[in-house]
Amino acid sequence: MTALNLTADAFAALARERLRHEPPALGDLISRLRGDHDMQSEPFGMPDEATAIQAAVLIGIVARPEGPTVLLTQRAAALRSHSAQIAFPGGRVDAVDGSPVVTALREAEEEIGLPRQQVRTLGFLDAYLTGTGYRIVPVVALIEPPFSLTINRYEVDEAFETPLAFLLDPANHHREGRLWEGRYRTYYAMPFGDHYIWGATAGMIRNLYERLAG
Repeated sequence: MTALNLTADAFAALARERLRHEPPALGDLISRLRGDHDMQSEPFGMPDEATAIQAAVLIGIVARPEGPTVLLTQRAAALRSHSAQIAFPGGRVDAVDGSPVVTALREAEEEIGLPRQQVRTLGFLDAYLTGTGYRIVPVVALIEPPFSLTINRYEVDEAFETPLAFLLDPANHHREGRLWEGRYRTYYAMPFGDHYIWGATAGMIRNLYERLAG
């Protein structure tokens, strides 16, 4: 598989061509529903899509002159679930949101102070179902610098950027595994510096790569 080394403009053009133009609705293209179950060697009990907690995340590509990056966060160590894990800005869909885009932008603003006016939506990935009971709609967008962030320390310990070229190189997509609730589970991991990107976050990055690579 070939690494994708794209400028921000080239990424935006390819994303508009190959990503979904509308967010995936419940039950839409059920055979293409992605998730933690994709990599398991044996049947893995997953929550029902319709009863899963609806969520959205922002896969934000920052248009840096030296090369595009991906905006990621490290969740606060004090959180009760998924503490200290690397994640995209995002969270649960509120009834008043109206769309995954609104959810992703609202959560990014609440978590790290990302200004909405700096974000330009490019498309959507297929929904991602997690073993912990979430159905996540990834919203792919371009973030135009300059911008400043204000970290909400109750939710996030830090925000950082990782080169897009690193994340879109399949040589960096490692298959790893561990015991979880008595069963061996496999997942993607993409260690970068001091940050261990894995699980659903790495799975969505892998899905982004597969859609763009065609």
